[in-house]
Amino acid sequence: MRLRARPGDDLAVDDALGVALADMVRRTGAAIGGVYLVEEPAALLRLVALCGLPVDFTVPWQRLPLTAPVPVADAIEEDHLVWVGSQDEMARRYPRAATVLPYPFALAAAPLRGVRRRWGGIVLMWPADHPPRATTRERHHIIASARRLARLLDDSPVPPALPDRPRVVPVDAQRHPAQTALAAVDFLDRLPEGALALDLEGRVTFMSAPAARLLGRDADRLLGTRPWQSLPWLDDLRYEERYRLAVVSRAPVSFSALRPPDQWLTFHLHPDASGISVRITAGEESAAAGAGGRVEPAPTRPGRLYQLVHLAAALTETVTTRDVVALVADQILPAFGAQGLVLSIAEAGRLRIAGQHGYPADTVERLDALPLDTSVTPAGQVLASGVPAFFGSPAELANSYPRAPRISGKQAWAFLPLIISGRPVGCCVLSYEHPHVFTADERAVLTPLAGLLAQALDRARLYDTQHHLVHQLQQALLPRSLPTVPGLTVAARYLPAGHGIDVGGDFYDLLRLDDTCAAAVIGDVEGHSMAAAALMGQVRTAIHAHATAGAAPDQVIARTNRLLADLAPDLLVTCLYVHLDLPRRELTLAGAGHVPPLLRPAAGRAHPLYLDPGPPLGVDACARYPLTRGPLPAGAVLALYTDGLVERPGTDVGHATAGLAEHLAHADVDDLERLIDGLVRQAWPAGGHTDDLAVLLLRSGSPHPGTGSP
Repeated sequence: MRLRARPGDDLAVDDALGVALADMVRRTGAAIGGVYLVEEPAALLRLVALCGLPVDFTVPWQRLPLTAPVPVADAIEEDHLVWVGSQDEMARRYPRAATVLPYPFALAAAPLRGVRRRWGGIVLMWPADHPPRATTRERHHIIASARRLARLLDDSPVPPALPDRPRVVPVDAQRHPAQTALAAVDFLDRLPEGALALDLEGRVTFMSAPAARLLGRDADRLLGTRPWQSLPWLDDLRYEERYRLAVVSRAPVSFSALRPPDQWLTFHLHPDASGISVRITAGEESAAAGAGGRVEPAPTRPGRLYQLVHLAAALTETVTTRDVVALVADQILPAFGAQGLVLSIAEAGRLRIAGQHGYPADTVERLDALPLDTSVTPAGQVLASGVPAFFGSPAELANSYPRAPRISGKQAWAFLPLIISGRPVGCCVLSYEHPHVFTADERAVLTPLAGLLAQALDRARLYDTQHHLVHQLQQALLPRSLPTVPGLTVAARYLPAGHGIDVGGDFYDLLRLDDTCAAAVIGDVEGHSMAAAALMGQVRTAIHAHATAGAAPDQVIARTNRLLADLAPDLLVTCLYVHLDLPRRELTLAGAGHVPPLLRPAAGRAHPLYLDPGPPLGVDACARYPLTRGPLPAGAVLALYTDGLVERPGTDVGHATAGLAEHLAHADVDDLERLIDGLVRQAWPAGGHTDDLAVLLLRSGSPHPGTGSP
């Protein structure tokens, strides 16, 4: 038996679905219709047939999980008709769907329940002027039509196809023919106003001569194109949204746009099932007022969709929790007219405040660590349900949550759940100092924004945790303080890279060998990772052990090198070891591929101490490390550093080293901490160094009060 859609028609199942859908749209007076079929075993809904709407409009909902929070999924799951009478109701009941369809319309979703199985569901949409409530007759008609379509599917000998894109079905709308096409064109060309026709895809199908004159473009250059793509001054998402609003709502829409340099044009869009008729008038921006239909003046700020995209892009740039709080306070609060913010983390059944704005300290203290009791606070309920809650006044809040504590003097609230893959992260509360009516488009943007905010907050918390652990590890591997050595003043600094959270391998140390001698060490392990940090700790420990055991400088480096060769770490390590004989004022240096230190005598120019270094540690187990000796005059400053201080993109290392020497020669060396600041600024004048760097400064002479510390 073949599937039959109407008496006398012998159609394949896919054709019959389209015919039945078009018939249902005509019978119910709907403007738009769609058929969803269940895709097993994936538990998905696939949009297979569509009429009254461009197929590109449906991209966000062509495939939906059966559990998606949309009307058609609820209709299938609950096996009854779902009616959504207005945009406000859609934003309240289905906020995520309202984000994709922020337009006024009425909607019905009905299940396609067959004898053998649940086939799927249908969706019908009416223009914005449809009453918000469906009559009993309308409901009966929709349900009966859905049952007829389900019977067609039951009678089909083969299952319907599930195409990648829905099949577009035309609705045979009755037309009133003109006397002649030529007479109609002549009539329009005599009018001072421009006439433009668009199909439902937004392409120009007709344009009168006055329209061409007003738009400043010949008809042959516009026909077949979309105005916002072919006219640069209309290339704005806000103008395209006016067209989408007309198509979906089937209601007249008007807006004004400025044609450069100073010509205001008003566009009046009149849609129906076949396309859109556009009337174009010239004049001031205010001429749009009173022209009939939904009037939209020249946009002065981005629409809600553009606003959502902008805020989403801004959230991707946040790194820390502090960044997230600052972004919400600086951009999201003003965008929605709110004055207060509380961003809380869900921990152990309580909400811990991670950041706030617009609240005094004593109020924040009382708000912190409130329990997640769904019967007391909206925050607990929105986290449990995943659905945001909006309260426009204290009376609305008290009506729903009479036990909720009134801690602040705020007058309206938006409670947004921060949830990732079903896991509650926290809650974001926007508050107002005066009662506030939450419009449908505000709800439609705030709902998906909460999801983006949850992702950003979760990512920021992970970063903060890792950054804290990395900082603790780095501090544990570096010396807590430098020892006091008579006759020597020291200062040291470690600065991590200006980006990322990976721990680096730069290290320094100062060892007091006896009452007259000390050793200064600086080194750099290749890379930024936990492995680099662990190897740095091993190198520092080995050097410390060999040096305090009395080994000569070259042997300290050679023995450490053999240890690393045995470990085979696959990471290069450079190192510089300086033995300081303070009574003799003598230096003995041994280097393993490290950058040379700088020496500035008390009187004279600073210069690098070039030495004959051996290879980096761990490369050759039998490598030798020659010694280099030199004087350490009284009052001289010895600067040891890692390559992060001289290796900058686009800068020669030799030139950078000469710049450091020049700065050291003229700097005040009485305050070594300030001297380190100056050397870092000299190396990176704009800040934001891209590599870790370590600096160890030593000044010989009489003991200086206090010692430097890392």
